Amino acid sequence: MNSRAFLKSGNTPTLFSAFLYFDLSFMVWVILGPLGVAIAKSFHLDPAHKGLMVAVPVLSGAVLRLVMGVLVDHIGPRRTGLMAQTIVIAGLGVAWLLGVHNFNQVLMLGVLLGVAGASFAIALPLASRWYPPQFQGLALGIAGAGNSGTALAALFAPSLAQAFGWSNVIGLAALPLLVAFLVFFFCAKDAPNRPAPKRLAEYLEVLKTRDAWWLMLFYFVTFGGFVGLSSSLTIYFNAEYGLTAVIAGFFTAACVIAGSFARPIGGGLADRFGGVQTLTAIYILAAVGLAAASFKAPSAYVSLGVLMFSMMALGAGNGAVFQIVPQRFSKEIGVVTGLVGATGGAGGFYLASSLGWAKQVTGSYQIGLLAFAGLAVIAVICLTVVKGTWRRTWLAKAPAQETLVSALDPNLSGQAA
Repeated sequence: MNSRAFLKSGNTPTLFSAFLYFDLSFMVWVILGPLGVAIAKSFHLDPAHKGLMVAVPVLSGAVLRLVMGVLVDHIGPRRTGLMAQTIVIAGLGVAWLLGVHNFNQVLMLGVLLGVAGASFAIALPLASRWYPPQFQGLALGIAGAGNSGTALAALFAPSLAQAFGWSNVIGLAALPLLVAFLVFFFCAKDAPNRPAPKRLAEYLEVLKTRDAWWLMLFYFVTFGGFVGLSSSLTIYFNAEYGLTAVIAGFFTAACVIAGSFARPIGGGLADRFGGVQTLTAIYILAAVGLAAASFKAPSAYVSLGVLMFSMMALGAGNGAVFQIVPQRFSKEIGVVTGLVGATGGAGGFYLASSLGWAKQVTGSYQIGLLAFAGLAVIAVICLTVVKGTWRRTWLAKAPAQETLVSALDPNLSGQAA
């Protein structure tokens, strides 16, 4: 890849602003996970309630991504991002001043944190619209590496909670968000090729497109696995291996960093080898890793290695899926990003809540992890099916789609049925 051509093709300050906004928003989005051990101790929570606590922000973020996706298409990603950041910063400040006094209020806070999780539907279109098709995988991989913000939460939240109390960490979290807000305000710009906004009914047309549903399913597995584990691993390492909240947070951060920085790698590989081929390999690796993780390793360090491997596969999968999205739906990128991101968040809610349920009912996380490994296998089967469908329809119907089909899988190019 020509790095000079990449830098000249887009807007670097906007790409950095998108990354920073995404990164620190994700830090806040999953913060209840790293604080989960302390919160559970304060309110005497069982495993099922712990799972629900970390799952609610994920579900809230999934739903709000749809709203943000529509707003991005109507008022632009820059204004939408500034509005969303203001809501989160103000909400954290109010929660800190008034205090969080019971489990129901924790869940209410989780709903608010979903606004931060919805940053996905803002940051990615903001970056995507500045870059040509040949650089979509890399550009969205860089912006999407903001997933690494979950590592910041895992690294710092448990030790800050130990020093100042977990409720004060809620207020402290607003400070870096203020920095991101200022950078976003001064550096982020909407691309000049922003499509004209559509009527609300027109957005529903996307759901009539089968390809949108396929992409939603694929992201349900990759991002769902990534964010579900990011939210749950601090509690997992504490419960399974007796690690302190701080050490469990370090272990979680290692897994999250591995997955986050695999995202641009996945996007770059998809640019080179095609989204279908890259995703197929990734799902196989993820299924193997998650299945292995379901069998409790003899030591926390072996478990760490297996989970890092799994997270790298899932993170690369996130980048590969979003190499396809803007090329298939360039005119509807805002709403499709919202839809695909929402289903990814729903996958995270499913995984986080099912892990808590499995631990509560069976005393082990194994069933939850094995079930998600099974979803990765199903994704491989679906990719095999949709690959044939794309070969028969896109290229056969419109030879002009040659570039798109080649980007999805070079082996499909020129193979019209």
